[in-house]
Amino acid sequence: MLTIAPADAAEMRCNAIFEALMWSMARPGEARTMPEPGLAGLIETLVDIECAVFADDAALRERALHTGALIAESPADADHVFLTSLDNAETLLPMLRRGSALYPDDGATLAVNAAHGSGHRLRLTGPGIEGARDVTLGVSPAFWALREQVCIYPEGFDLLLVDGGAVIGIPRSTKVEVL
Repeated sequence: MLTIAPADAAEMRCNAIFEALMWSMARPGEARTMPEPGLAGLIETLVDIECAVFADDAALRERALHTGALIAESPADADHVFLTSLDNAETLLPMLRRGSALYPDDGATLAVNAAHGSGHRLRLTGPGIEGARDVTLGVSPAFWALREQVCIYPEGFDLLLVDGGAVIGIPRSTKVEVL
C-alpha cells in the first residue's frame, strides 16, 4: 500500500500561491489573492535548484539562496527577476531574457511590486481575455512602451505584478494599450 504524507503548512501555502499565479496568468488583468503578501512567497513557490534568480533586494536574494537557486549577477542571466520597483525599468527591461521564436518559453518571468487600482488605465487584449479588460496599475506608460519594443510575440517575458497579497499576471501574449 502506498502512503503519502499529508502536506505541511509550507507546502499548502506554496500550492495556494502557485494556484493564484496560474489563474492570474490564465486570466490576464484579474487580481488573484495569495495567502502571503509580497514577493518572497513567489520565490519559494517558483524557484528551485534548476533556476537562476536576479533580485534587487538582499532579503529576496537570501530567500532565493535557500531554494538552492543560482543567484544571477544580471537580469540577463536570470530565469526569474524579482524587483521591488520598476524605477530602473529602462535599464533592466532590455536585458531580460525573451526566448526565441523556437523556444519562447526561455523568456524570463519578471515579478515586481506595483499598485493595483491606482495609476494608469490600461486595456488588455489577448488569450484568456474575452474581448478586452481594462485595469488600473501603478506602472508608468513608459514601461509599457518599452515592453512593446522589446517583446515581439512569441518572444518576450511574463509579468507578475504584486500588490500586497494580490497578484495580476500579464503573459507575453497579452497586448497592453495605455488609455
